[in-house]
Amino acid sequence: MPIEARRAYRLALAVALALAGSYALQLPMPFLAPLLVFFLGAKPAPPLGPKALLVASIALAMILGVGLWVVPLLQHYAFAAVLIVAVGLYLSNYLALRHGKAALGTLLTVGLTLISAAGQTSYELATSVIQALVIGFVLAIVCQWLVYPFFPEDPAPARKPPPAAARELAARWLAARAMLVMLPAYLMAVINPAAYMPLVMKSASLGQQDSVSSARDAGWELLGSTFLGGCFAVLFWFGLKLHPTLWMFFLWMLLFGLYFAAKLNRISASRYPPSFWMNTAVTMLIMLGPAVEDSANGKDVYQAFAVRFGLFVAVTLYAWLAIYLLEQWRTRQLRNTDTSQDLMGTT
Repeated sequence: MPIEARRAYRLALAVALALAGSYALQLPMPFLAPLLVFFLGAKPAPPLGPKALLVASIALAMILGVGLWVVPLLQHYAFAAVLIVAVGLYLSNYLALRHGKAALGTLLTVGLTLISAAGQTSYELATSVIQALVIGFVLAIVCQWLVYPFFPEDPAPARKPPPAAARELAARWLAARAMLVMLPAYLMAVINPAAYMPLVMKSASLGQQDSVSSARDAGWELLGSTFLGGCFAVLFWFGLKLHPTLWMFFLWMLLFGLYFAAKLNRISASRYPPSFWMNTAVTMLIMLGPAVEDSANGKDVYQAFAVRFGLFVAVTLYAWLAIYLLEQWRTRQLRNTDTSQDLMGTT
C-alpha cells in the first residue's frame, strides 16, 4: 500500500477509535481525544512509546496544574494573572513552532487558558478539565498504538534542517503572534467560561498559522476553513440523527476522517494546502462535540450551534485582522532595518 494511503487510513481509524472510546467511557469533554489524534497523527511519525507516554502524561499533569495557580490571581490580581497567561501562551506556542511539539504545545496552550478560565466557575470544573486533557492525551496515544502496526510508517530519510538562526527568529515571531491572537478569546472565556470554552480551542488552532505565504492568504484560509468546518459539522449532525448510536457515531467519524486524511495526505486533489483541511477538521470536531453535549442535556442544539458558529466567525475575522496588522508592522520594521544597514554600508 502506498505510504500516503497508509497514513490516511491510520489517521482516520485512530480518530474514530478515540471518539468511540471517549464517549463509551463517558469521559469529560470527550471530543478532546479525537482532536488530539488529529494533532498527533497529522505529522507522519510513529506514536510515543510506553515510557515516553508515562513521562509525558506526568509532565503534562504537572504543567497543567499551573493553570490552577492562576485562578486566585485572576480573582485578586487580574492584570498580573493575564500577563502570566500571556507569557505561558508565548512559551507554549514557541514549543509547538520551534521544536515541532505541536500536540504538546496545543495541549499546554488550551490547558492553561481553559483551566484558569474554568476555575472562575468552580475548582471542580478546573480539575475536570485537567483530567479530560490528560486522559484524552493517553487515549489518543493508545488508539495510535492499536492502529499503527497495521499501517506502519516507512523509515524516514535524513533531512537537512533549516538554519538554526532563521528558524529561531521565525518561531519567536509566530509564537508572539499566536499569543496576541488567543488573548481576546481567553478574556471572553474568563468572563463566561461555559459559553466561551470552545472559542478558546478554536483560537488556539487559528494562532499557529505558519504555512501561509501572506496575511491575505492566511485570512482566506482561516475564514474558508471555519465556514467549511461548520458545514461539515451540520452534515455530520444530520447523518448522526438518522440513527444516533455509538456504533454509527464511530462509522460516521471514520468516513469523515478518511475524507480529511485523504486531503491532508494529498491523495485527493485539492487547491487548498493541508493546513486548510486540518483547520476544517478541527472546527468540525469543536462544533460537533458541544452539540452532542447540548443534545444529551436537553438544550436547544440549533440555537447553541448558531451562536457558537457566529462566535467562531467573529474570532476568525479578528485573527485575520490581527495577522494582517502584525505582518504589516513586521514588514515595515524589516524594511527600515535593511535601509539602515544599507546606509551604514555606504558610509
